[in-house]
Amino acid sequence: MHLSTWPAAALVLLAALGALSRSLASNARSAQAEGVRALDGVWIYVEDRTEGRALEDQQSSMGAKVTLRVDEAAVTLVRSDGEIRMALDGSPIDITREGSISRYSGAWKDGAFHYQSEPQGQPGSPSGGGIRWVLRPTADGLLASVETASGWKSSALYRHPQDIALPAPAKAAIGDLAWLSGAWVGTRGTGGSTSMEERWCPPLGGAMLAVSRTVSRDKMTAFEYLRVVERDGGLVYVAQPGGRPPTEFALTELSATRAVFENPRHDSPQRIVYELSADGGLSASIGYTKGGRPKRFDFKREGG
Repeated sequence: MHLSTWPAAALVLLAALGALSRSLASNARSAQAEGVRALDGVWIYVEDRTEGRALEDQQSSMGAKVTLRVDEAAVTLVRSDGEIRMALDGSPIDITREGSISRYSGAWKDGAFHYQSEPQGQPGSPSGGGIRWVLRPTADGLLASVETASGWKSSALYRHPQDIALPAPAKAAIGDLAWLSGAWVGTRGTGGSTSMEERWCPPLGGAMLAVSRTVSRDKMTAFEYLRVVERDGGLVYVAQPGGRPPTEFALTELSATRAVFENPRHDSPQRIVYELSADGGLSASIGYTKGGRPKRFDFKREGG
């Protein structure tokens, strides 16, 4: 090569390198934008992915439902007590709740959205007790991991409701649940300070109807409208706590003394179980479809 051609060749090489650099940067920005967009929407807890955790101790890492809203510059965590909008450039934001302040900041790196919260002490006092989260979109769903300042860790898989498979319904008719009919009462709390009742009418016309009430210290603290209806050769449990819009659970298991209803697309509960005991009592439990410790309520027949 003649020496006179070197400057031209160098310019061509520099231009090529510049174009390559711009292309790589553009691809990186595009990959980040696509990854961030994958976070958007409502996510329902599916299963605990924490290594070594026993089945009965399994739990969600961020609650039963996570709602995220994404725009070009930020990821917003939508919670029942407000929204937390975290800029992708790591800029912090202070959130005040019940007189306490927590500083949130987040950024996209290594294929995931990393964010943290750090409690802010009074001026001149140290802060501590921060929590770190990692939200990683995967082909299997959203893997949400959390680690506290004390070293506690948890990881769980979430999916959009429409991506969660529904269980196979069991075949049954409403008369198969006749053992559930009647007035059932029970107590909870220290000294039985809280009373509970579920009153189920007999099966008739393809349905059973019920009302539930909880009273604590002479004040009603909760109520619920319930029904079980025949549908497509099976049974569907319909719950309206507090009179809210109905949530449906399909019957997946039935015996002469036990009925299991499930809806893995619901946040909580996902599984409802009624079971007669040998002494004629009734237990009702609610929990996740997989793992964890279901919450149990024990009843006896009124007047029994």
